[in-house]
Amino acid sequence: MPINRRPAALACLLALTACSRGDSAQVPADDWRVTGGGPGNSRFSSLDEINRTNVASLRVAWTYHTGDAPAPRSEMQATPIVIDGVLYTSTPALAIVALRADSGTLLWRFDALAGSGARPHANRGVVYWSEGNDRRILFTAGRRLYALDAATGRPILTFGDSGWVDLAAALGRNVEATSVLATSPGVIYRDLLIQGTRVGEAEGSAPGHVRAFDVRTGKVRWTFHTIPQPGEAGYETWPDSAYAAAGGANSWAGMNVDVRRGIVYVPTGSATPDFYGGDRVGQTLYANTLLALDAATGERRWHFQTVHHDIWDRDLPAAPNLVTVSRDGRAIDAVAQITKTGFVFLFDRETGAPLFEIEERPVPPSDLIGERVWPTQPFPVRPAPFARQAITEADLTDLSPEANAAVRQRFRTLRHGNLFSPPSREGTIVLPGFDGGGEWGGAAVDHETGVLYVNASDVPWIAAMRDRPVAANTSGRPRPGSEVYASLCSSCHRADRRGDGDRVPSLVDMASRVPASKMREVIARGRGFMPAFAALPDAELRAVIAYLRNERVSAGDESSHAAELAASRTRPARSPHEFVGYERWKDPNGYPAVKPPWGTLSAIDLNTGAYRWRITLGEHPELTAKGLAPTGTEQYGGPIVTAGGLVFIAATQDAMFRAFDKATGRLLFQVPLPAAGFATPSTYRVNGRQFVVIAAGGGKLGAPSSDAYAAFALPR
Repeated sequence: MPINRRPAALACLLALTACSRGDSAQVPADDWRVTGGGPGNSRFSSLDEINRTNVASLRVAWTYHTGDAPAPRSEMQATPIVIDGVLYTSTPALAIVALRADSGTLLWRFDALAGSGARPHANRGVVYWSEGNDRRILFTAGRRLYALDAATGRPILTFGDSGWVDLAAALGRNVEATSVLATSPGVIYRDLLIQGTRVGEAEGSAPGHVRAFDVRTGKVRWTFHTIPQPGEAGYETWPDSAYAAAGGANSWAGMNVDVRRGIVYVPTGSATPDFYGGDRVGQTLYANTLLALDAATGERRWHFQTVHHDIWDRDLPAAPNLVTVSRDGRAIDAVAQITKTGFVFLFDRETGAPLFEIEERPVPPSDLIGERVWPTQPFPVRPAPFARQAITEADLTDLSPEANAAVRQRFRTLRHGNLFSPPSREGTIVLPGFDGGGEWGGAAVDHETGVLYVNASDVPWIAAMRDRPVAANTSGRPRPGSEVYASLCSSCHRADRRGDGDRVPSLVDMASRVPASKMREVIARGRGFMPAFAALPDAELRAVIAYLRNERVSAGDESSHAAELAASRTRPARSPHEFVGYERWKDPNGYPAVKPPWGTLSAIDLNTGAYRWRITLGEHPELTAKGLAPTGTEQYGGPIVTAGGLVFIAATQDAMFRAFDKATGRLLFQVPLPAAGFATPSTYRVNGRQFVVIAAGGGKLGAPSSDAYAAFALPR
C-alpha cells in the first residue's frame, strides 16, 4: 500500500516541472534518470563540483534507513534514480520509496509485498517514464510488474490488473511450478517497457522470452523468443522439440537502448540446466548472446553468441555500454559487452561487426554421458582479459604453508588448464568463478575519453557433477526427511544446514522464520539459484519440511502416500548427471585458494584496447593488520565515472566507499559504510549541490546486513 508523505506544495511543483518524455535522448545533467545514468548505460555524469581537488572533503549529507531489512540476510542492490530532485529506489523488502534527494526525507512509500508472505528477491532499480502530466514508476516484485503514479506512489489502475501484470503469463507453457521474476529494471523506448526476466537454473525452468509492455496498459506489444520456435531463425541450433520444454536463455542482467537508432541491445544467459547440455545438444542460439533487436517491433537486427552451448553458467552478466570510439581518425558508434570470463567484446552498433578481432579456438571435450561440448569458443584478441582465466600450482595461495598444502592437495585432483574445461565428476576449476569476473554491477564508460572502467572478482569456484540414479527407493515407503535432505539439499546447504553465507542461505531455525506453506512453495517452485523439486513425492516433501522444522511425521502420513511414492520414485531421470552445488574454492581459513589480488578495478581504452591502469580493489583488514598488502576482495556492484575526474565505487566485502583518480587509479577518498555497498552508486545535483548516493545493504559474502542509503556531498 502507498504511504504518502509528500508535501502538497512540493507535489504541485513537481507536477508543473515534469521532465521530458521517457524516450528523449537528452538528459539534464542534474538527474540520474535511469540506473545506468543516462542514454547508453554509460554510468557517466558531466557533474564536476566534486572533483580530484576536493573529493577528500566529502561528508555524509544524509542517511535514509528503510526500516524493513528482514533478518538475518537481507540485501539492497538497487541504483537509485533521481528526477527533478526526487530519488526513487527500492528497499530490502521490495517496497518502493520516493525521497527528497537533498535530504533523504520520505515522500511516499509503496509496499508491493505487504501481507503477502512472499520473500523478497534482489532488486537493482526502478524505471521512470513520463508524457505530459502522466509520470510513472515501473518496477518488479515477485512475478508482478507494477506501474505507480510517480507523484503519489499509488498504483495506476488502468495498467494491467489494477496496477500490475503477471510476468509468468503468456510464456506459451505452464510455469506455475517454477520461478519467474525480474531483478533488473527494463528499458524505455517511446511508450514501451522492454523487460527481461530471471528464471530457474535447472531442468523445467521457464523460457526467457524478451517482451515489450505498453507502459500505459501493460499489454504485451511484442515478444522475442530467445529459444526459437519452428520457422524462426536459430531453431536449427537446438533439438527439434527443445522450444517446448527448454528453459533459460533469459535476459536477467538488464538491457540498453539506442533511442536514435531504435535498437535495444539484449544480453542473455545460459540455457537450462546450466551445467549439463545433453538434453539440448547444439549451439543453442540465442542463449549467451548479445542481441540487437528493433526496439519498436522486436525483430532481430544482428546477434553475437559469446559462449556456444554453455555448460559453465557463463550468462552475460550486465547490460552493455554504448560508446563512441575513434578508429583511423573516424568516430564509430559501438556497443561494449563485458562477460563473466573477463572479456570485453566491442561491436559496431549498427552492423554488429567486431571492432577487435575475435578468434574461434578449440576447447576440451566432455566425458559425461550424452554431453557434446561445442568444439570451439570465441576469444576476443583485444582487450586482454580483465580477470584471471588460468591457474597453475604457482598461483595457489601462499598465505601460510598449511593453507598452500591443503589447496595444493586438492588442486592435484581437479581438472584445470582451459577457460572452457567442462564440468566433471572429479570437479573442474572455474576461474573466474560462476559470478565472474565481470558481474551485474557492470562497467562505466567515460564520454570524454572512451575509457571503460570495470571491476572484477578473481576467485575460483568448482564445477562438479555426479551421476544421477535412474531409479531409487522402490520399497513403497517414503524416505525420511533427513535422507531427502542429504540427497537433495546438503550439497548446497551443507550437512549442518548453515549454507555458505551468500548464495545459499542458512536453513537453521526455519520454523521460527518461514511458514511451512512458504517452504512448500519454494521447494516446489524453486527460487533464484535453487532448482524446483516439483516432482518430489508429497510424502517426501512433507518429510523434509518436517525435518527442517524439527517436527515429526506420523506413520499414518507415511503409509498414506506409499503407492504414489513407489510410482514416482521409479520414473527415470531426464538427465544422467546433476550438478553437485555452488562451491567457492577456499583455503581452510576461508580465503580464496589462489594468491591475491582477489578483486581489481581496471581502466581500458576502448579506442585501442590497451589498459590505462589496473589496481587491487578492497582488502581484508585482518590480513592487512598482519602486514600483507591489500588483497582485494570478491565484489558485487560497479563503478560510475564523472567529469570531475573521478571513479566512485563501493562493491567490496570490506564495506568501504572509494573514489579514484580516473586518469591514474590513485585512491583519493575512502569511507566506511553502514554495511557493504553491494550496489552501483549514482550521482546528481539538487539546488546547485552535487551528491553521490549508494545503497549500503550488505548481506552477501556473509557480510552484515543494513537498511541504509548513504548520500555524500561537500560541506556547506
